[in-house]
Amino acid sequence: MIEVLLLAFALSMDAFAVSIGLGSKRLEGHKLLALKAGLFFGIFQAIMPLIGYLGGHGLLGFVSEYAHYIAFGLLLLIGAKMIYEGVNEGIEEGITKITNKLMLTLAIATSIDAMAAGFSLTLLDFNPFVACFLIGLTTCVISICGIYVGRLTGTWLEGKAEVFGGVVLVAIGFRILFF
Repeated sequence: MIEVLLLAFALSMDAFAVSIGLGSKRLEGHKLLALKAGLFFGIFQAIMPLIGYLGGHGLLGFVSEYAHYIAFGLLLLIGAKMIYEGVNEGIEEGITKITNKLMLTLAIATSIDAMAAGFSLTLLDFNPFVACFLIGLTTCVISICGIYVGRLTGTWLEGKAEVFGGVVLVAIGFRILFF
């Protein structure tokens, strides 16, 4: 259970960072924006790991001997990518109007990593549907909070959140590899 909650928290950091960037724009309608961010990011963060799990579950018979190494490699790559992105500029600088199409694009972009991380769910002794629900719910809540954090503080937390999420994913990868 702890691993699933850590995974949910770490995967939500991309959405949190983007939400901070969106919230920092201080556009009108921040309550609606917070709701949109929570729903868009939460739904996609729940669906993508399920797709990864189902794909990984189908491949597990073929790669079961190497599944721990594959999960470790995927989490290491995703974590390293998040750390890299956290150190570099965010993608929200040029955004002047937040539309549903933009939110959909951002939701897909922030959840692609979750699809690869979903493969690691095949190795956890936990119901994958409950895990995906928890990942989506966690992302929803954290994204809503991100809008308000960005509104209050600007973007100074944006990169730090991604770096933290990346470090947690790498740690989970090592946990899967060695334990």
